[in-house]
Amino acid sequence: MSKNDRPGSKGSSASGNGHGGNGHSGNGQSGSSGKKPSGVSTAPPRTYLMGTPFPGRIGRTYDVSQEAFPVPPSAPKGAPNILYIVLDDVGFGWTSTFGGLIDTPHITRLADNGLRYVNFHTTALCSPTRACLLTGRNHHSVGMANITELATGFPGYNGIQPPDKAAIGAILHTYGYNTFAVGKWHNTMGEEMTIAGPYDRWPDGPLFGFDQFYGFIGGDNNQWYPKLYAGRTAIDQPKLPEQGYHLSEDLVDQTISFIGNQHALEPSKPWLTFLAFGAGHSPHHVFKEWSDKYKGKFDMGWDKYREQTLERQKKLGLVPPYTELPPMLEGVQKWDSLTADQKRLYARMAEVYAGFVSHADAQIGRLLEFLETSGMLDDTLIFVFIGDNGSSGEGTLHGLYNEMSLVTTRQETEKEVLDRIDNLGLPGSYNHYPIGWALAGDTPFRLCKQYTHFGGTRNPLVVHWPKGIKAKGELRTQFHHVIDIVPTILDAVGVKMPEMINSVQQAPMEGVPMNYSFDDVKAPTNHPTQYFEMLGNRAIVDGKWKAVTYHGRKPWENRAAWGFDEDHWELYDLEKDPSECHDLMAGRDASNLKDPMVKKMIELVGLWWAEAGRHNVLPLDDRFQERALARKGLVADRSKYTFFPGTVRVHGKAAPNTINRSWSMRVEVEIPPKGASGPLVVIGGDTNGWSLYLKESAPTFCYNLAGMDLTYIRGQKLPPGKHVVEYEFQKTGKEPFGAGGIGRILVGGKKVAEGNIPQTTAFDYSLDETFDIGCDKGSPVTTEYPPLASFDGKIIRVDMDLKPDFATDEKRHHQATFTHAILRE
Repeated sequence: MSKNDRPGSKGSSASGNGHGGNGHSGNGQSGSSGKKPSGVSTAPPRTYLMGTPFPGRIGRTYDVSQEAFPVPPSAPKGAPNILYIVLDDVGFGWTSTFGGLIDTPHITRLADNGLRYVNFHTTALCSPTRACLLTGRNHHSVGMANITELATGFPGYNGIQPPDKAAIGAILHTYGYNTFAVGKWHNTMGEEMTIAGPYDRWPDGPLFGFDQFYGFIGGDNNQWYPKLYAGRTAIDQPKLPEQGYHLSEDLVDQTISFIGNQHALEPSKPWLTFLAFGAGHSPHHVFKEWSDKYKGKFDMGWDKYREQTLERQKKLGLVPPYTELPPMLEGVQKWDSLTADQKRLYARMAEVYAGFVSHADAQIGRLLEFLETSGMLDDTLIFVFIGDNGSSGEGTLHGLYNEMSLVTTRQETEKEVLDRIDNLGLPGSYNHYPIGWALAGDTPFRLCKQYTHFGGTRNPLVVHWPKGIKAKGELRTQFHHVIDIVPTILDAVGVKMPEMINSVQQAPMEGVPMNYSFDDVKAPTNHPTQYFEMLGNRAIVDGKWKAVTYHGRKPWENRAAWGFDEDHWELYDLEKDPSECHDLMAGRDASNLKDPMVKKMIELVGLWWAEAGRHNVLPLDDRFQERALARKGLVADRSKYTFFPGTVRVHGKAAPNTINRSWSMRVEVEIPPKGASGPLVVIGGDTNGWSLYLKESAPTFCYNLAGMDLTYIRGQKLPPGKHVVEYEFQKTGKEPFGAGGIGRILVGGKKVAEGNIPQTTAFDYSLDETFDIGCDKGSPVTTEYPPLASFDGKIIRVDMDLKPDFATDEKRHHQATFTHAILRE
């Protein structure tokens, strides 16, 4: 191809004609004469970019016409590959790369040959941060004020990606990149996580634009039994835990497969990969040998861990030598006040978490080895995001063996958790460490995930690009934010944001490129001002100043202790006080306008409101449980469902709501001559849920409450042939949430078994398990059938009938209050 025939070049248009489509030109001959007509070029066919007008010539026949082939766009010469690596819920002070005790040699290798950014910021929560990372816009600007499960009907909060703010996959696709997304997604609402779609906001939908996706759509996910998708198709994991399966390893296997296959076929074509691990989000799942590597290393407890980590960070130059340690959050236990059993249990929980993150680092090492062996490492711009927010304080004050117990009224006792200490992190657990470790993992900062103090929003970033960055092993202290990543990528590739994507005019980027800082350690930041908001917590950074509010809700509480008008705005000079220890408004008369600190605070608060108005932050909304319940309101009025075989992986938000009500289901089955076993209808998994199944042709119902109380109701073995198996639950308990009742199995309309279910789940079944017909896709509700079991008879249809419940606004208020009370205990 000549220089003037390159796609997109001016020379690619045919000269002397403006015709395309059905236009005509030539000498009017009606057929081939065996001679080339005069004026028809014998040069190779021209090319033109797809989506632009046809530049050739169309006559009555081919010999008086001129060809031109549409071709896809090509990336600029020298454009690098792009690799996002995202760790989940990992705070500033966890990894050895940034002064912590969790060994991360492969991330450290990238940092030592690249850059450590120590003043980089997230939004304080996962879905919002990921939306920013992918779009280059603030989270409220793209409707992702919070996780998708807490979406509300306001533009900044609705969880709906707007078409005028397309993501990096769609952007780079227009410049000839292959684009892959692997791992955690959590940018699609639960109601859309079904085969019914819509698919616009799925990874391979038009707004995000990834060519291939392999991973899980929601937020939490069992690392042993993940709910996987290949593109839009629900698939089973390739092997079971007892065969050596772990999700982190699977994700890297798939990443290597995507990149390797593309590179083999188009070695000159660049690629973009978004690799998002489930590690270290709860549940903290990892092989026992990885946890055991940390035996005894956390016995000092979270108080001393904070002190020791800060000293290491100072020695590494990650924080100024005068950085102080904020006091531990009021209400969190002093380590020395714990019993010997509590210390043993909580230390083990930290060991499991450390093994989980360390194991993920080892998988990053496998990916780096592949990139190096294939010759792609030096020309790949790699971003390693050590946390999409600070450490998670969602594990309560005491930690959890099964996090799903929080959606029930059946709370774990310390003895029940201690009895299963050796199984923490293994199949059957759904574990999370106590809040004390979350705050320790955010050293040297004050709070954690969900908060706009730096413990929630300040995360380490490593950038590695040998062909594009000369500096090696240096620190960068410029203030930057997750919205700056997409502009940085565009700058590195050498392209601009397209004006149109999917035929929609695109809104401007809100982030700024970081590239200026790659080789200039002293350059001032080009992003001096940034607002923050998360669940009513608010902050703004403007140069060296920061104003921030703590909105009256501790990590183990679900309701703020005061209203927005009662918030106290704190003021910090970040140059002198980088860990927010000394509130410059403390003890001041806020009405004294002559006080320079009061004047500065008024200025910053006004700036916050201006930014809030620009980016869809209003109306402020500090509700938590109520917002989650409101999502159910979208489908709560439906009482009858009919399902057929093949219904799998239905997200809980779109499944029939059988919680806190009487209900029934009717299953038409056919049992073959050999008999039949396996699941008929299932929701949830081994941590919470229920299953109607056949065990050696005997109809059986299992109610699994929080993985601790399992109730079985079983009928007699059925002969081969067609049967109608029914299950009905009659709520008899008077409690509004989690009340028990009577479960009955009927065959052919006649009762064959009955049992008392003393207690049921109160608020949900699971954060990741799903509703399935004819199979149990995920961890099994019961051990009476194996993981990933399917019914080996025939299901004809399933009908479900939900009786009226009391899902009123008053009930939702009481439910939120009740959950709040549980979490405080």
